[in-house]
Amino acid sequence: MRAGVMMERIRDASPRFKARMAGAFYVFSVLSAIFFEMVLRGKMGYAANFIQMSGMVAVTLLSYYIFKAVNRSLSLLAASFNLVGLMFEALRVNSQGVNIAVVFHGIFCMLIGFLIYRSTFLPRILGALIAFGGLSWLTYLSPQLSDYLSPYNLACGLLGEASVFLWLLVMGVNVQRWQEQASAARASIRA
Repeated sequence: MRAGVMMERIRDASPRFKARMAGAFYVFSVLSAIFFEMVLRGKMGYAANFIQMSGMVAVTLLSYYIFKAVNRSLSLLAASFNLVGLMFEALRVNSQGVNIAVVFHGIFCMLIGFLIYRSTFLPRILGALIAFGGLSWLTYLSPQLSDYLSPYNLACGLLGEASVFLWLLVMGVNVQRWQEQASAARASIRA
């Protein structure tokens, strides 16, 4: 299948399908990260980390599509933060012990939380949970604070994110409300 045809099929897929795909890629990425972290080391670990990051790139792009119906600019900003964070993770950049990739991911989670809260197609509590998870990731700005709060900050971050992406995997989005919000967003851009 040609890449152009495949991209057109993805673009034309329903918002619920894209939401479920985002949830599936998230679960795949987290499970592969846990497995590869525990089992693989060295060069195989780097290859496995690349697989996990590829899944997170897919999650980021699908999240952009889902939440641009709420606010295109904020959704793009959130996706940009996560993609930059993934780049830092790929390059293994840790400035003065600060895990920069996790910090950028925390900002992504907080922005997605705000977008969920403003959306009409997902429960608002999910926005609060992922935003709280994002705050937990921001503790990694201070190595001393993150060490002191560990493993609670890790658990809060994962639970906040997982609640959203498991919801997307199982329930998807309310398509009618998503389409209404997307139409309203397009109309405000034209005005």
